[in-house]
Amino acid sequence: MDLGTIIGLAAGVVMLLWSILMASDIAPFIDYPSIIMVGGGSVCAALVSFPIQNILAVSRVTRKAFFTKSRDPQDVIAEMVKYAEIARRDGILALENITGQIEDPFIVSGIQMAVDGTDPQLIETILLGDLEAVEARHAEGKALFDNIGKFAPAFGMIGTLVGLVIMLKNMNQPEMIGPAMAVALLTTLYGAIVANVFALPLAEKLGRRSREEALLKMIAIKGVMAIQQGDNPRIVEQKLKTFLPTNMRRANFLGKHAA
Repeated sequence: MDLGTIIGLAAGVVMLLWSILMASDIAPFIDYPSIIMVGGGSVCAALVSFPIQNILAVSRVTRKAFFTKSRDPQDVIAEMVKYAEIARRDGILALENITGQIEDPFIVSGIQMAVDGTDPQLIETILLGDLEAVEARHAEGKALFDNIGKFAPAFGMIGTLVGLVIMLKNMNQPEMIGPAMAVALLTTLYGAIVANVFALPLAEKLGRRSREEALLKMIAIKGVMAIQQGDNPRIVEQKLKTFLPTNMRRANFLGKHAA
């Protein structure tokens, strides 16, 4: 569970409510026509922009922001170095005996192809294709929230214009001015809240999740390729450390995770 996402969203909502309640009652800030305008309009625009299966999968995509926690790249490097030690000591075929203990199916796929003697270029092509497919799926989920973040303020502006038109048409009826102004102002407020408290932050978190997963898969790809080439475990370690920031390259994984 990603506590940062949960705390950030909860704190954002609490801060908004707190600031409102410190100056006023919450009732004036609730307007159902404005909610329908922004919420319904954003959903309809998303339906036009994306295939229906993308909309139906929004809950699964959202869970990635809340409950998916990426592995530490150093753990993946240590794991690949361990496999390199086994291959160096017992031969690459010995890795077939431990594939059942590997949790990451992506790494299992790469090692299994290496054990089977698949052409190195073909292994790399297959694994990179898998990575590109994952990135494309993640990009679709991020794009959905990016577009909601774009649509919500737009429908808030539409609601503002609707409210102003109603107000101007009823200037001779003072009792209509208040409700019309409420629609005009609250739709803009709702659009800004939906975009900046929920949609855009979730889109950014999904983008970060995608980049983190892509990094782990690239480490795994380069590790598998190095193991198949018969590189010394120390060389494998040095190759994979290049994916880390300089201040994280001090750890020595060699020998710490021997089978």
